[in-house]
Amino acid sequence: MERGYLDMQLLRFSTAGSVDDGKSTLIGRLLYDSKSIFEDQLEAVEEASRSRGNEEVNLALLTDGLRAEREQGITIDVAYRYFATPKRKFIIADTPGHIQYTRNMVTGASTADLSIILVDARHGVLEQTVRHSYISSLLGIGHILVAINKMDLVDFSQDVYDKIVTDYNKMAGILNIRNVTFIPISAKNGDNVVNRSEFTPWYGGPALLEFLETVPVREDSDATFRFPVQYVIRPISSRFPDFRGYAGRVASGTIHVGDHIRVLPSGLESVVTRVTQAEAELTEARSPESITLQLSDDIDISRGDLIVLNDQPQPQTAQDFHVDVCWFNERPLLPRGRYIVRQATSETLGIVRTINYRRNINTLEREPGVSQLRMNDIADITLHTANPLIFDSYQENKVTGSIILIDPDTNETVGAGMIKTEKEWNEHSTYMI
Repeated sequence: MERGYLDMQLLRFSTAGSVDDGKSTLIGRLLYDSKSIFEDQLEAVEEASRSRGNEEVNLALLTDGLRAEREQGITIDVAYRYFATPKRKFIIADTPGHIQYTRNMVTGASTADLSIILVDARHGVLEQTVRHSYISSLLGIGHILVAINKMDLVDFSQDVYDKIVTDYNKMAGILNIRNVTFIPISAKNGDNVVNRSEFTPWYGGPALLEFLETVPVREDSDATFRFPVQYVIRPISSRFPDFRGYAGRVASGTIHVGDHIRVLPSGLESVVTRVTQAEAELTEARSPESITLQLSDDIDISRGDLIVLNDQPQPQTAQDFHVDVCWFNERPLLPRGRYIVRQATSETLGIVRTINYRRNINTLEREPGVSQLRMNDIADITLHTANPLIFDSYQENKVTGSIILIDPDTNETVGAGMIKTEKEWNEHSTYMI
């Protein structure tokens, strides 16, 4: 029996690369050749192409949604597109290539399982290639697909392709990036995008879509169970006189009726008696389902608490920890700066103890002794929180290992951070420049 649409595996991927490397065109070609766009969408793109004076349909306009983007022919915001094939569902994040939009690239790639990094075959590995590869590594993205684009403009030369592969692999070794795949493509003409190209007989790998349909994806439901409590449900009505449920979204892992759980930070233990979703009774639930849990014991649980399984690895608890932070705001981050620290459903006040170093993500060099962070800077900082934070390493769990920083005066989100354990921080120091 074939799986239904809802049961199909989901792959989330982002695109990155320098300006004019063809990210939006690639996505447009994927959508067009896989017949994943509606007729009225295509008509709108054809009309927009004619009004711009293009001789042919500009598929990049399928994702460049802002007026400023279409006028300049660049991507500014993160554009999300959804499509499916008989084998898999996809969510695409088309991220901007300009340096000043680094924060947008971080946002778009933060939930990705795979990153497609485009390289213009005429120009090879550039500073932006290094920048986007570093960010993909920092975000713990499991697979990197280097799409060497515009091969038609270099006569589909294998020598050009091989040189880019060699140059990229040298850089990937410095960044400790694994699971890199290379595919020569022409996004404009569709070579090796959905169908394999007759112009690359020397290339024996899959077309890009074939790779996307078959690349292994880590299932969050197989990971360690984490359930941040979002809301305590107590209707206090004649229909539910004693009902007490704990609602939220499963961040990772799977929970079953009868499982023995622990509530953090209190450490109190209980057993799951019911798992419900709306009014449906479930025997189990998995990430990323939104559910309500009922327990055998009436214990004190509130928003921001974390429910875990007794027999699985436990998260860490600390008030001081290292964070890789990307700064989003025009107002600089300063040592001793105070911010609201939000992690999953919990919130506390925090202070930046030190800026340990800023990463020059063009040269990969560390820049110690930095007095402040400006917008789009990425740095290692030490953060102290008023209340202990319960967390996993970001590399292990993107929900419990990530934070956002909020300016308490303006309520603006000013930064996003990825938590590192002390062990990871020490190991990280051994191989980075």
